[in-house]
Amino acid sequence: MAEHIMKDAELASMLKGQISSAAKEYDTLTDAEELHLAEEDIKWWRDAKIGMFIHWGIYSVVGKGEWSYFNEKMDETEYRKIGETQFKQEKTADEITDEWMQYAKMFGANYAVMVTRHHDGYALWDSACSWKDFTTVKLGPGRDYVDAFTRSCRKYGMKVGLYYSPMDWRFPGYFEYEKYPESAKLMKEQAYGQIKELATKYGPVDIFWYDGGWLAHRGTDADAAWFWEPVKMNKMLRSYQPKVMVTPRSGYRGDFLCDEGPKAVYGKVIHTPWEKCLSASAAWGYIPNDRYYSFEFLLTMMINTVCRGGNYLLNVGPKPNGEIPEEEKVLLKQLGEWLRENGESVYGTRGGFLEPVDDVYGCTQTKDALYFHILDCESFQNQRIDFGKYVPENACILNGEEIPFELDGTTVKFLLPEDVVREKKVDTIIKVHGRMTNNL
Repeated sequence: MAEHIMKDAELASMLKGQISSAAKEYDTLTDAEELHLAEEDIKWWRDAKIGMFIHWGIYSVVGKGEWSYFNEKMDETEYRKIGETQFKQEKTADEITDEWMQYAKMFGANYAVMVTRHHDGYALWDSACSWKDFTTVKLGPGRDYVDAFTRSCRKYGMKVGLYYSPMDWRFPGYFEYEKYPESAKLMKEQAYGQIKELATKYGPVDIFWYDGGWLAHRGTDADAAWFWEPVKMNKMLRSYQPKVMVTPRSGYRGDFLCDEGPKAVYGKVIHTPWEKCLSASAAWGYIPNDRYYSFEFLLTMMINTVCRGGNYLLNVGPKPNGEIPEEEKVLLKQLGEWLRENGESVYGTRGGFLEPVDDVYGCTQTKDALYFHILDCESFQNQRIDFGKYVPENACILNGEEIPFELDGTTVKFLLPEDVVREKKVDTIIKVHGRMTNNL
Protein backbone atom coordinates (compact mmCIF):
# COMPACT_ATOMS: atom_id res chain seq x y z
CA MET A 1 0.00 0.00 0.00
CA ALA A 2 1.05 3.57 -0.64
CA GLU A 3 1.92 5.61 2.43
CA HIS A 4 1.81 9.37 2.54
CA ILE A 5 5.19 10.76 3.60
CA MET A 6 5.01 14.32 4.87
CA LYS A 7 7.61 16.70 3.53
CA ASP A 8 9.33 19.34 5.66
CA ALA A 9 6.79 22.17 5.67
CA GLU A 10 3.79 19.83 5.82
CA LEU A 11 5.33 17.93 8.73
CA ALA A 12 6.09 21.20 10.52
CA SER A 13 2.46 22.25 10.05
CA MET A 14 1.21 19.05 11.66
CA LEU A 15 3.69 19.20 14.53
CA LYS A 16 2.76 22.76 15.48
CA GLY A 17 -0.83 21.58 15.78
CA GLN A 18 -0.12 18.97 18.45
CA ILE A 19 -1.46 19.66 21.91
CA SER A 20 1.97 19.99 23.54
CA SER A 21 2.96 22.69 21.06
CA ALA A 22 -0.49 24.27 20.92
CA ALA A 23 -0.72 24.51 24.71
CA LYS A 24 2.67 26.22 24.90
CA GLU A 25 1.66 28.67 22.18
CA TYR A 26 -1.82 29.31 23.60
CA ASP A 27 -0.73 31.98 26.07
CA THR A 28 1.30 33.77 23.39
CA LEU A 29 -1.67 34.16 21.05
CA THR A 30 -3.48 37.46 20.68
CA ASP A 31 -6.44 37.72 23.03
CA ALA A 32 -9.52 39.91 23.32
CA GLU A 33 -11.89 39.61 26.27
CA GLU A 34 -14.84 40.79 24.20
CA LEU A 35 -14.46 37.78 21.89
CA HIS A 36 -14.65 35.18 24.65
CA LEU A 37 -17.70 32.93 24.54
CA ALA A 38 -19.46 31.98 27.75
CA GLU A 39 -19.41 28.37 28.94
CA GLU A 40 -23.10 28.00 28.06
CA ASP A 41 -22.29 29.03 24.48
CA ILE A 42 -19.85 26.16 23.98
CA LYS A 43 -21.69 23.54 26.05
CA TRP A 44 -23.29 22.06 22.93
CA TRP A 45 -19.83 21.43 21.48
CA ARG A 46 -18.44 19.87 24.65
CA ASP A 47 -21.52 17.62 24.82
CA ALA A 48 -21.37 16.72 21.11
CA LYS A 49 -17.96 15.04 21.48
CA ILE A 50 -17.80 13.51 17.97
CA GLY A 51 -17.33 15.25 14.62
CA MET A 52 -16.43 14.38 11.03
CA PHE A 53 -13.84 16.34 8.99
CA ILE A 54 -13.88 16.39 5.16
CA HIS A 55 -10.86 17.25 2.97
CA TRP A 56 -11.77 17.42 -0.73
CA GLY A 57 -10.62 19.48 -3.70
CA ILE A 58 -8.35 19.51 -6.75
CA TYR A 59 -5.72 17.72 -4.66
CA SER A 60 -8.09 14.72 -4.59
CA VAL A 61 -7.55 14.41 -8.35
CA VAL A 62 -3.77 14.74 -8.04
CA GLY A 63 -3.93 11.94 -5.48
CA LYS A 64 -0.83 12.89 -3.49
CA GLY A 65 -2.40 14.57 -0.48
CA GLU A 66 -3.80 18.02 0.24
CA TRP A 67 -0.30 19.57 0.13
CA SER A 68 0.38 18.28 -3.40
CA TYR A 69 0.34 21.70 -5.10
CA PHE A 70 3.20 22.86 -2.88
CA ASN A 71 5.03 19.57 -2.34
CA GLU A 72 5.07 18.63 -6.03
CA LYS A 73 6.07 22.21 -6.99
CA MET A 74 3.16 22.33 -9.44
CA ASP A 75 2.73 25.22 -11.84
CA GLU A 76 -0.35 27.33 -11.11
CA THR A 77 -1.57 27.03 -14.70
CA GLU A 78 -1.14 23.25 -14.61
CA TYR A 79 -3.06 23.01 -11.32
CA ARG A 80 -5.90 25.17 -12.65
CA LYS A 81 -6.11 22.97 -15.72
CA ILE A 82 -6.52 19.88 -13.55
CA GLY A 83 -9.37 21.61 -11.71
CA GLU A 84 -11.00 22.74 -14.93
CA THR A 85 -10.84 19.44 -16.78
CA GLN A 86 -10.65 16.67 -14.17
CA PHE A 87 -12.43 17.82 -11.01
CA LYS A 88 -15.85 16.76 -12.31
CA GLN A 89 -18.63 14.81 -10.61
CA GLU A 90 -21.60 12.94 -12.05
CA LYS A 91 -23.66 13.27 -8.88
CA THR A 92 -25.17 16.61 -7.95
CA ALA A 93 -23.67 18.67 -5.13
CA ASP A 94 -26.64 17.80 -2.90
CA GLU A 95 -26.28 14.08 -3.60
CA ILE A 96 -22.58 14.19 -2.68
CA THR A 97 -22.96 16.19 0.52
CA ASP A 98 -26.08 14.25 1.58
CA GLU A 99 -24.07 11.05 1.30
CA TRP A 100 -21.30 12.56 3.43
CA MET A 101 -23.82 13.44 6.13
CA GLN A 102 -25.41 10.00 5.97
CA TYR A 103 -22.02 8.53 6.84
CA ALA A 104 -21.42 11.21 9.46
CA LYS A 105 -24.71 10.17 11.05
CA MET A 106 -23.78 6.49 10.79
CA PHE A 107 -20.44 7.28 12.45
CA GLY A 108 -22.19 9.00 15.34
CA ALA A 109 -20.97 12.52 14.62
CA ASN A 110 -22.87 15.52 15.94
CA TYR A 111 -21.01 18.09 13.87
CA ALA A 112 -19.18 18.14 10.54
CA VAL A 113 -16.35 20.37 9.31
CA MET A 114 -15.77 20.81 5.58
CA VAL A 115 -12.61 22.24 4.05
CA THR A 116 -14.04 25.18 2.12
CA ARG A 117 -10.62 26.32 0.91
CA HIS A 118 -7.22 24.81 1.64
CA HIS A 119 -3.79 26.39 1.22
CA ASP A 120 -3.97 25.92 -2.58
CA GLY A 121 -6.56 28.73 -2.80
CA TYR A 122 -9.32 26.70 -4.49
CA ALA A 123 -12.67 27.83 -3.02
CA LEU A 124 -15.49 25.30 -2.97
CA TRP A 125 -18.16 28.00 -3.14
CA ASP A 126 -19.19 30.90 -5.36
CA SER A 127 -16.62 33.36 -4.04
CA ALA A 128 -16.62 36.79 -5.63
CA CYS A 129 -13.46 37.55 -3.63
CA SER A 130 -11.42 34.66 -5.02
CA TRP A 131 -8.26 35.79 -6.78
CA LYS A 132 -8.50 34.80 -10.46
CA ASP A 133 -11.97 33.25 -9.87
CA PHE A 134 -10.41 30.06 -8.54
CA THR A 135 -13.66 28.45 -7.39
CA THR A 136 -15.77 25.35 -8.01
CA VAL A 137 -18.42 27.59 -9.57
CA LYS A 138 -16.17 29.43 -12.03
CA LEU A 139 -13.61 26.66 -12.71
CA GLY A 140 -14.44 22.96 -12.72
CA PRO A 141 -17.78 21.51 -11.64
CA GLY A 142 -19.81 24.73 -11.76
CA ARG A 143 -21.31 24.06 -8.30
CA ASP A 144 -21.36 25.65 -4.87
CA TYR A 145 -20.42 22.83 -2.51
CA VAL A 146 -20.49 24.96 0.64
CA ASP A 147 -24.13 25.76 -0.06
CA ALA A 148 -24.90 22.05 -0.51
CA PHE A 149 -22.85 21.06 2.56
CA THR A 150 -24.50 23.52 4.95
CA ARG A 151 -27.96 22.46 3.80
CA SER A 152 -27.07 18.77 4.14
CA CYS A 153 -25.75 19.36 7.67
CA ARG A 154 -29.03 20.87 8.76
CA LYS A 155 -31.03 18.19 6.96
CA TYR A 156 -29.25 15.48 8.96
CA GLY A 157 -29.10 17.34 12.26
CA MET A 158 -25.38 18.19 12.15
CA LYS A 159 -23.86 21.36 13.53
CA VAL A 160 -22.09 23.24 10.71
CA GLY A 161 -18.31 23.62 10.68
CA LEU A 162 -16.39 25.48 7.96
CA TYR A 163 -12.61 25.08 7.63
CA TYR A 164 -10.83 28.03 6.05
CA SER A 165 -7.15 28.74 5.44
CA PRO A 166 -6.32 32.45 5.00
CA MET A 167 -2.89 31.66 3.51
CA ASP A 168 -2.63 30.96 -0.22
CA TRP A 169 0.38 29.41 -1.96
CA ARG A 170 -0.47 31.25 -5.20
CA PHE A 171 0.73 34.55 -3.71
CA PRO A 172 4.49 35.26 -3.71
CA GLY A 173 3.72 37.61 -0.83
CA TYR A 174 2.92 34.64 1.39
CA PHE A 175 6.49 33.38 1.18
CA GLU A 176 8.28 36.75 0.89
CA TYR A 177 5.88 39.32 2.30
CA GLU A 178 8.58 42.00 2.68
CA LYS A 179 9.72 41.60 -0.93
CA TYR A 180 6.18 41.43 -2.35
CA PRO A 181 4.04 43.62 -0.04
CA GLU A 182 1.31 44.23 -2.64
CA SER A 183 0.93 40.47 -3.17
CA ALA A 184 0.69 39.91 0.60
CA LYS A 185 -1.90 42.68 0.82
CA LEU A 186 -4.01 41.06 -1.91
CA MET A 187 -3.86 37.71 -0.11
CA LYS A 188 -5.02 39.32 3.13
CA GLU A 189 -7.84 41.18 1.39
CA GLN A 190 -8.95 37.92 -0.20
CA ALA A 191 -9.03 36.25 3.22
CA TYR A 192 -11.13 38.97 4.84
CA GLY A 193 -13.53 39.01 1.90
CA GLN A 194 -13.94 35.26 1.82
CA ILE A 195 -14.44 34.99 5.59
CA LYS A 196 -17.23 37.56 5.27
CA GLU A 197 -18.78 35.55 2.43
CA LEU A 198 -18.73 32.32 4.42
CA ALA A 199 -20.19 34.12 7.44
CA THR A 200 -23.04 35.79 5.54
CA LYS A 201 -24.13 33.54 2.66
CA TYR A 202 -24.95 30.21 4.28
CA GLY A 203 -26.97 30.76 7.42
CA PRO A 204 -25.83 29.92 10.96
CA VAL A 205 -22.26 28.62 11.22
CA ASP A 206 -21.37 26.82 14.44
CA ILE A 207 -17.60 26.31 14.00
CA PHE A 208 -15.08 28.32 11.98
CA TRP A 209 -12.04 26.07 11.75
CA TYR A 210 -9.11 28.34 10.90
CA ASP A 211 -5.86 26.83 9.67
CA GLY A 212 -2.68 28.15 8.09
CA GLY A 213 -2.20 31.33 10.08
CA TRP A 214 1.59 31.18 9.97
CA LEU A 215 3.60 33.01 7.28
CA ALA A 216 6.07 31.40 4.88
CA HIS A 217 5.68 28.07 6.76
CA ARG A 218 7.80 29.53 9.56
CA GLY A 219 7.26 30.20 13.23
CA THR A 220 3.82 30.05 14.78
CA ASP A 221 0.35 31.47 14.24
CA ALA A 222 1.15 33.91 17.06
CA ASP A 223 4.18 35.18 15.14
CA ALA A 224 1.99 36.15 12.18
CA ALA A 225 -0.72 37.90 14.19
CA TRP A 226 0.73 41.30 13.24
CA PHE A 227 -0.07 40.49 9.61
CA TRP A 228 -3.55 38.96 9.83
CA GLU A 229 -4.81 41.20 12.67
CA PRO A 230 -6.83 38.29 14.10
CA VAL A 231 -8.82 40.32 16.63
CA LYS A 232 -10.07 42.56 13.83
CA MET A 233 -10.69 39.46 11.67
CA ASN A 234 -12.68 37.66 14.35
CA LYS A 235 -14.63 40.74 15.41
CA MET A 236 -15.80 40.90 11.81
CA LEU A 237 -16.67 37.18 11.84
CA ARG A 238 -18.53 37.47 15.15
CA SER A 239 -20.44 40.52 13.92
CA TYR A 240 -22.18 38.13 11.52
CA GLN A 241 -21.98 34.91 13.57
CA PRO A 242 -22.04 35.98 17.26
CA LYS A 243 -21.77 32.49 18.77
CA VAL A 244 -19.52 30.76 16.24
CA MET A 245 -16.65 28.81 17.81
CA VAL A 246 -13.19 29.36 16.34
CA THR A 247 -9.88 27.51 16.43
CA PRO A 248 -6.73 29.35 17.62
CA ARG A 249 -5.03 29.13 14.23
CA SER A 250 -5.86 32.64 13.05
CA GLY A 251 -3.55 34.06 15.72
CA TYR A 252 -6.43 34.80 18.13
CA ARG A 253 -6.60 32.29 21.02
CA GLY A 254 -10.01 31.02 19.95
CA ASP A 255 -12.40 28.79 21.87
CA PHE A 256 -10.62 25.43 21.93
CA LEU A 257 -7.19 23.90 21.49
CA CYS A 258 -6.40 21.59 18.58
CA ASP A 259 -4.29 18.44 18.68
CA GLU A 260 -3.58 17.30 15.14
CA GLY A 261 -2.43 13.96 13.83
CA PRO A 262 -2.08 10.32 14.92
CA LYS A 263 0.29 10.87 17.85
CA ALA A 264 -1.03 9.02 20.92
CA VAL A 265 -2.92 10.97 23.59
CA TYR A 266 -1.39 10.46 27.01
CA GLY A 267 -1.22 12.28 30.33
CA LYS A 268 -3.73 14.00 32.54
CA VAL A 269 -7.20 15.38 31.88
CA ILE A 270 -7.01 18.67 29.95
CA HIS A 271 -9.53 21.11 31.38
CA THR A 272 -9.24 23.69 28.59
CA PRO A 273 -11.71 22.76 25.81
CA TRP A 274 -9.76 20.84 23.19
CA GLU A 275 -10.19 18.65 20.13
CA LYS A 276 -8.21 15.75 18.70
CA CYS A 277 -8.32 15.80 14.90
CA LEU A 278 -6.84 13.04 12.81
CA SER A 279 -7.49 11.32 9.53
CA ALA A 280 -8.73 7.78 9.02
CA SER A 281 -5.79 7.36 6.62
CA ALA A 282 -2.18 8.48 6.51
CA ALA A 283 -3.12 11.56 4.44
CA TRP A 284 -5.97 14.05 4.83
CA GLY A 285 -6.74 14.37 1.13
CA TYR A 286 -7.46 11.32 -1.03
CA ILE A 287 -4.55 9.14 -2.14
CA PRO A 288 -5.25 5.91 -4.08
CA ASN A 289 -4.19 2.82 -2.12
CA ASP A 290 -3.42 4.88 0.96
CA ARG A 291 -2.73 3.28 4.33
CA TYR A 292 -5.81 3.31 6.55
CA TYR A 293 -5.71 3.04 10.31
CA SER A 294 -7.41 0.13 12.03
CA PHE A 295 -10.69 0.29 13.89
CA GLU A 296 -8.83 -0.64 17.06
CA PHE A 297 -6.37 2.25 16.66
CA LEU A 298 -9.08 4.83 15.95
CA LEU A 299 -11.26 3.62 18.80
CA THR A 300 -8.37 3.69 21.26
CA MET A 301 -7.59 7.24 20.15
CA MET A 302 -11.24 8.21 20.70
CA ILE A 303 -11.26 6.70 24.20
CA ASN A 304 -7.99 8.35 25.22
CA THR A 305 -9.32 11.67 23.93
CA VAL A 306 -12.71 11.74 25.63
CA CYS A 307 -11.23 10.45 28.90
CA ARG A 308 -8.98 13.53 28.90
CA GLY A 309 -11.88 15.89 28.24
CA GLY A 310 -11.45 16.27 24.47
CA ASN A 311 -13.64 16.13 21.37
CA TYR A 312 -12.82 13.73 18.54
CA LEU A 313 -12.83 15.00 14.93
CA LEU A 314 -12.18 12.21 12.42
CA ASN A 315 -11.32 13.09 8.82
CA VAL A 316 -12.30 11.40 5.58
CA GLY A 317 -10.85 12.21 2.16
CA PRO A 318 -13.42 11.62 -0.58
CA LYS A 319 -12.37 10.52 -4.05
CA PRO A 320 -12.47 13.08 -6.89
CA ASN A 321 -16.05 12.01 -7.66
CA GLY A 322 -17.06 12.87 -4.08
CA GLU A 323 -17.42 9.30 -2.85
CA ILE A 324 -15.94 8.37 0.52
CA PRO A 325 -13.44 5.49 0.01
CA GLU A 326 -14.77 2.07 0.95
CA GLU A 327 -12.12 1.60 3.63
CA GLU A 328 -13.29 4.76 5.38
CA LYS A 329 -16.94 3.78 5.05
CA VAL A 330 -16.17 0.51 6.87
CA LEU A 331 -14.34 2.35 9.66
CA LEU A 332 -17.14 4.89 10.08
CA LYS A 333 -19.66 2.07 10.30
CA GLN A 334 -17.61 0.14 12.87
CA LEU A 335 -17.05 3.18 15.06
CA GLY A 336 -20.72 4.09 14.74
CA GLU A 337 -21.82 0.64 15.85
CA TRP A 338 -19.56 0.93 18.89
CA LEU A 339 -20.94 4.39 19.74
CA ARG A 340 -24.54 3.25 19.39
CA GLU A 341 -23.86 0.58 22.00
CA ASN A 342 -21.61 2.60 24.31
CA GLY A 343 -22.45 6.23 23.53
CA GLU A 344 -23.73 7.09 27.00
CA SER A 345 -20.11 6.85 28.20
CA VAL A 346 -19.02 9.39 25.54
CA TYR A 347 -21.74 11.90 24.62
CA GLY A 348 -22.42 14.63 27.12
CA THR A 349 -19.51 13.58 29.32
CA ARG A 350 -16.46 15.37 30.66
CA GLY A 351 -13.07 14.00 31.59
CA GLY A 352 -13.37 12.07 34.84
CA PHE A 353 -12.24 13.43 38.21
CA LEU A 354 -9.88 10.43 38.40
CA GLU A 355 -6.75 10.94 36.31
CA PRO A 356 -6.08 8.37 33.56
CA VAL A 357 -3.40 5.71 33.80
CA ASP A 358 -1.78 5.56 30.37
CA ASP A 359 -2.57 2.38 28.41
CA VAL A 360 -4.62 0.99 31.33
CA TYR A 361 -7.75 3.11 31.88
CA GLY A 362 -9.33 6.51 31.81
CA CYS A 363 -12.67 7.88 32.99
CA THR A 364 -15.52 9.97 31.71
CA GLN A 365 -18.29 11.30 33.87
CA THR A 366 -21.74 12.85 33.85
CA LYS A 367 -23.65 14.27 36.80
CA ASP A 368 -25.18 10.82 37.31
CA ALA A 369 -22.39 8.31 36.66
CA LEU A 370 -18.68 7.62 36.34
CA TYR A 371 -17.47 5.47 33.42
CA PHE A 372 -14.18 3.57 33.50
CA HIS A 373 -12.82 2.89 30.00
CA ILE A 374 -10.46 -0.02 30.52
CA LEU A 375 -7.85 -0.65 27.80
CA ASP A 376 -5.93 -3.35 29.67
CA CYS A 377 -8.08 -5.50 31.95
CA GLU A 378 -5.16 -7.56 33.26
CA SER A 379 -3.34 -4.48 34.52
CA PHE A 380 -6.59 -2.93 35.75
CA GLN A 381 -7.20 -5.98 37.95
CA ASN A 382 -4.22 -4.96 40.06
CA GLN A 383 -5.18 -1.30 40.40
CA ARG A 384 -6.31 0.02 43.75
CA ILE A 385 -7.84 3.38 42.94
CA ASP A 386 -8.17 6.26 45.38
CA PHE A 387 -11.65 7.75 44.92
CA GLY A 388 -11.12 10.53 47.43
CA LYS A 389 -14.49 11.92 48.55
CA TYR A 390 -16.46 9.87 46.04
CA VAL A 391 -18.00 6.71 47.48
CA PRO A 392 -19.02 4.09 44.88
CA GLU A 393 -22.29 2.34 45.66
CA ASN A 394 -22.64 -0.05 42.72
CA ALA A 395 -20.82 -0.91 39.50
CA CYS A 396 -21.59 -2.92 36.36
CA ILE A 397 -20.26 -3.65 32.92
CA LEU A 398 -22.02 -1.10 30.71
CA ASN A 399 -25.22 -2.78 29.51
CA GLY A 400 -24.17 -5.93 31.36
CA GLU A 401 -23.49 -7.75 34.61
CA GLU A 402 -22.82 -6.28 38.03
CA ILE A 403 -19.16 -5.96 39.04
CA PRO A 404 -18.14 -6.51 42.67
CA PHE A 405 -15.50 -4.28 44.25
CA GLU A 406 -13.51 -4.00 47.44
CA LEU A 407 -13.70 -0.71 49.33
CA ASP A 408 -10.88 0.04 51.77
CA GLY A 409 -11.13 3.54 53.15
CA THR A 410 -11.05 5.77 50.07
CA THR A 411 -9.49 3.13 47.78
CA VAL A 412 -11.37 0.77 45.48
CA LYS A 413 -10.39 -2.41 43.70
CA PHE A 414 -12.76 -3.75 41.04
CA LEU A 415 -13.03 -7.53 40.69
CA LEU A 416 -13.48 -8.24 37.00
CA PRO A 417 -14.78 -11.69 36.05
CA GLU A 418 -12.17 -13.88 34.40
CA ASP A 419 -14.17 -14.16 31.17
CA VAL A 420 -14.17 -10.36 30.89
CA VAL A 421 -10.40 -10.25 31.36
CA ARG A 422 -9.83 -13.05 28.85
CA GLU A 423 -11.99 -11.36 26.22
CA LYS A 424 -9.39 -8.59 25.79
CA LYS A 425 -11.77 -6.07 24.22
CA VAL A 426 -10.36 -2.79 22.98
CA ASP A 427 -12.42 -1.05 25.64
CA THR A 428 -14.21 -2.63 28.58
CA ILE A 429 -16.52 -0.10 30.24
CA ILE A 430 -17.56 -0.13 33.89
CA LYS A 431 -20.39 2.18 34.90
CA VAL A 432 -20.25 3.34 38.51
CA HIS A 433 -22.92 5.04 40.59
CA GLY A 434 -21.94 6.68 43.83
CA ARG A 435 -22.10 9.81 45.92
CA MET A 436 -19.81 12.55 47.14
CA THR A 437 -19.21 12.80 50.87
CA ASN A 438 -17.58 15.36 53.11
CA ASN A 439 -16.93 12.87 55.88
CA LEU A 440 -13.55 11.66 54.63
